[in-house]
Amino acid sequence: MIVAKTATRAPGGYHPGEKDTGIVKPKGTARIRAHEGIETVPMEDRKPRWLKVRQPGGRNYRRLKKLMRSQSLHTVCEEAGCPNIGECWEAGTATFMILGDVCTRACKYCAVAHGMPTQLDEDEPRRVAETVQAMALEHVVITSVNRDELPDGGAGIYAQTIRQIRERMPDCSVEVLIPDFKGDEDALRVVMDARPEILGHNLETTERLHPDVRPGGRYWRSISYLGAAKRMDASILTKTGIILGMGEEEAGLRQAFADLREASVDILTLGQYLRPSGDHIPVARWIPPEEFREWKRIGEEEYGFRHVESGPLVRSSYHAKEQAREVKAGGPGSIQEVMEADIPAPAEVPTPGLVQLELGRNGSHGTRDG
Repeated sequence: MIVAKTATRAPGGYHPGEKDTGIVKPKGTARIRAHEGIETVPMEDRKPRWLKVRQPGGRNYRRLKKLMRSQSLHTVCEEAGCPNIGECWEAGTATFMILGDVCTRACKYCAVAHGMPTQLDEDEPRRVAETVQAMALEHVVITSVNRDELPDGGAGIYAQTIRQIRERMPDCSVEVLIPDFKGDEDALRVVMDARPEILGHNLETTERLHPDVRPGGRYWRSISYLGAAKRMDASILTKTGIILGMGEEEAGLRQAFADLREASVDILTLGQYLRPSGDHIPVARWIPPEEFREWKRIGEEEYGFRHVESGPLVRSSYHAKEQAREVKAGGPGSIQEVMEADIPAPAEVPTPGLVQLELGRNGSHGTRDG
């Protein structure tokens, strides 16, 4: 398991690996309502054997690391402390993180540094494309931090990156894992018009947990954004990811599956939550591999996802190349219009106690998780 060092410039903060790029300390407390009355996993507890991986350090890993640094590029593999970094980099694949390495949001599970970015690197698409070419990749995943201060959230940079990769590597398939762009449909169309093979946006958790662990986003905005992508171009695969072990319950997880299928999401990834630091929410429980296998069966056989990648170490881009080549896209779903685009996320609402569930789908009140 990759262990991050403590940032020297801010005691108690956290930064990924050898890169002191900022503080990873979510707003508010690490306590959430879903953990009331349950015994969470202490930070110092040893992880189960199925979560242990070899420390990266092979020849290809070192080569890619040097290449990324020489081009001043970032990867979510490093910034988010992905446990699969050794396996993927040794295989010559990586997930590029564009728009910098400082996120304007501060989710309670995320290991990416947050704050206010200083500038926009408009030359980044060229350098990413040249690096993809130098690596001779067959499939590339492009993700980013949130850049809520930009008019289009960075959608234009996504589109430029896709097109520049295509110019240099026409046979390389491109997958993007985008933010919600605050529900801006024009920004989504900019990315869709560049025609990535896979359009991904992560839901992350169930409706009940969403306001507490992802205060910068909204549950229905994320689901409907994927539905709107299918309306724009149903031939493009849509994909989302959910993190397990943060306190979700079976009923809420099943409801999330159903809601995502209403938006005709094709691919679902399920992985174990790993706590980045003591400032983040605790792990509610470790999910064993056999439970992940059962959720894969449920997702594919009972809910109709075209593919479910499920396992303790699974992350959004795990086995992404195979998904892009083997999974066939479905048609649009019943959810096709963006919801909650004009409703502030809980983190943006100054009124104490106002949370996203008060303004849920169709004006509903209450919860579906448990």
